[in-house]
Amino acid sequence: MKKPPTNPKEIDPKARIAGFDEVVLCYTEKEALAEAARCLQCKNPTCIAGCPVGIDIKKFIAQISAKDYKNAYLTIKEKNNFPSICGRVCPAEYQCRKTCIFTKKDLPFASKDAINIHFLERFAGDYGMKHVEHQSTRAPERQINGIRVAVVGSGPAGLSCAGELARAGIKVVIFESLHKPGGVLRYGIPPFRLSPETLDFEIAYLGKLGVEIKTNTIIGRTKLLNELFKEGFHAVFLGLGAGTPSFMGIPGENFCNIYSANEFLTRVNFMGAYKFPEAHTPVNIGKDVITIGGGNTAMDAARVALRLQKINNIDTNVKVFYRRTENEMPARRLEIEHAKEEGVNFEFLVQPIKFEGDENGNVRSIECLRCRLGEPDSSGRRRPVTIEGSEFKSKCDIAIIATGLLANQVLTGVTPLLKTDKWGNVEVNPVTMETSIKNVYAGGDIVGGEGTVIEAMGMAKKAAAAIIERLERKLS
Repeated sequence: MKKPPTNPKEIDPKARIAGFDEVVLCYTEKEALAEAARCLQCKNPTCIAGCPVGIDIKKFIAQISAKDYKNAYLTIKEKNNFPSICGRVCPAEYQCRKTCIFTKKDLPFASKDAINIHFLERFAGDYGMKHVEHQSTRAPERQINGIRVAVVGSGPAGLSCAGELARAGIKVVIFESLHKPGGVLRYGIPPFRLSPETLDFEIAYLGKLGVEIKTNTIIGRTKLLNELFKEGFHAVFLGLGAGTPSFMGIPGENFCNIYSANEFLTRVNFMGAYKFPEAHTPVNIGKDVITIGGGNTAMDAARVALRLQKINNIDTNVKVFYRRTENEMPARRLEIEHAKEEGVNFEFLVQPIKFEGDENGNVRSIECLRCRLGEPDSSGRRRPVTIEGSEFKSKCDIAIIATGLLANQVLTGVTPLLKTDKWGNVEVNPVTMETSIKNVYAGGDIVGGEGTVIEAMGMAKKAAAAIIERLERKLS
């Protein structure tokens, strides 16, 4: 390793919890060059295999080193339509950075010495937003006249599939149930991690490729799946996401002021509740907030709650309860570190068993059991085992449940020919991503449960390739 890793500047924790501005700042040119210089330019770069969409990481880092920032941006765009988004939210420590040669192979996530690939991707992406015309980034080489594909959902899977199809010259229409596109990128990820301006810019690129986005359209309610084919679409891609909250099923979970993380984050991120009454959507916040879960959604919810307390002049007191240890948490290491810096407290090896409320039906406390780690379960992590007699209570006037999401069944519930598994996820051919219905494909969280943005994009790219291949055979 040439020298210690270079990290971009961050807003001071005491300042950043007073608002929703982005926490991590983009690399300066000097910082980007210093970090790119650490890359060994391996003969057989293992980092590329760690990227779900196969970005030529070695090449774009070499281009940054050569100060060829435009082509670094274009190299990323060959595989990824959204470098500024992914550079901000990708869990690189579990993917490309974990497979970096500087990471010891026995670690569950990337070493701190691993090249900060995601920060370099963001640098190139943000450079492209400012200096590269959209028209120069892989415009369609030809237009396939008369061929139309419908994409259901405008989250990362839907956006990625639409972009791949459009660049092949296929006319794409995205149907989005909400009034703005972006899916989980917009309603699930707080502005301090992904600014709306960045999201809007990268979605606008699809418009340059001819993609049409129809909002306020719920496929499964406004239109049924078979109606899309009647309207002349030759194929359909389902990027429905996993938007149904999963609760713990413990007593008292129906008390007031117990939120699913999905509702809580949607109110704040998408509907602007942190600006109430300027924005029309309120959200309750209390003195003793407990978030339950250990993933990125739990970190986002806890950090949002902390900011709401600060904005409302409430002494900050937010805890995260997680039933395993920190080492088993699936959240990004960066987000865990940021939460700690901002004042979120963590209690590990804790299993909630009951909520208690007052005479008005509002939650007032949570009862839990301590845990120890047992043998590994199907996830490969050691299973939490509750300890008899270890009960304790904690004050709680706001609880946020972030223990996972289930498949969105608005469409699948009214489409009996569409096969799903016992969890409600759509079953697909893993090579083509085609469902049980011919010419209907799916990808993202609706297929594999909660995953990462880049994993959803990887599935969407596979589906797009299969759609293009089939349509080209049909035309030949």
